[in-house]
Amino acid sequence: MKLKRIAGLAGAAVVGATTAVTAAGAVPTAVAQPPCPDVEVVFARGTSEAPGVGGVGQAFVDAVRAQAAPRTVDAYAVNYPAGSNFAEREAFAATVIDGVRDAGNRVLTMSRDCPDTRIVLGGFSQGAVVSGFATSDTVPSSVPAAIAPTPLPDDVADHVAAVVLFGTPSDAFLAGLGAPAITIGPRYADKTLRLCAQGDSICDGAPAGGPNIAHAFYPVNGMVTEGASYAVARI
Repeated sequence: MKLKRIAGLAGAAVVGATTAVTAAGAVPTAVAQPPCPDVEVVFARGTSEAPGVGGVGQAFVDAVRAQAAPRTVDAYAVNYPAGSNFAEREAFAATVIDGVRDAGNRVLTMSRDCPDTRIVLGGFSQGAVVSGFATSDTVPSSVPAAIAPTPLPDDVADHVAAVVLFGTPSDAFLAGLGAPAITIGPRYADKTLRLCAQGDSICDGAPAGGPNIAHAFYPVNGMVTEGASYAVARI
């Protein structure tokens, strides 16, 4: 599979959880929910990265936190398989669409439960496909209607400060794999930044090329910092 060798970069988002602990026979007490953050980064990791936000995602979250301080910044890792066979028609439905649905649900939930939180939607490689499609107001014709995610309501876009995509597979690359091109929704287009390293064979290479070393260098080539600056300027 052409995308199987995407470099696995270390790092995963750590999401805190609160658990109520009561003594035997005691009446359970309510546990206060954590306050809404000033900013939440919803990030989809790249192909074959371990569950979490992935290496590029963690570097991006860290950069957003550093630049947005003293505002609070939480991270949400999009829950999807990130499988290496995502471009196969059946696998696309099982992995990318799962991610689009989860990312969309998270953005929708945060916009309703934490209306003052500014959301930054991001993704790397296959994750950029996921997050890009999450903004779309149309569903690719190749996606069966039975599993197609519902586009986000128009007003949700007002809660999304920025969309930052790293190493987004080019239209030619996706076409070569039989996958549909990414369509950014019109309400998100003017706040979307696509960052592609020169020579990155996924976003800047031949359609038949596989991932190369340039595709793994976003945490150290300055583009993570650039993407964070773009997002923080719009928060």
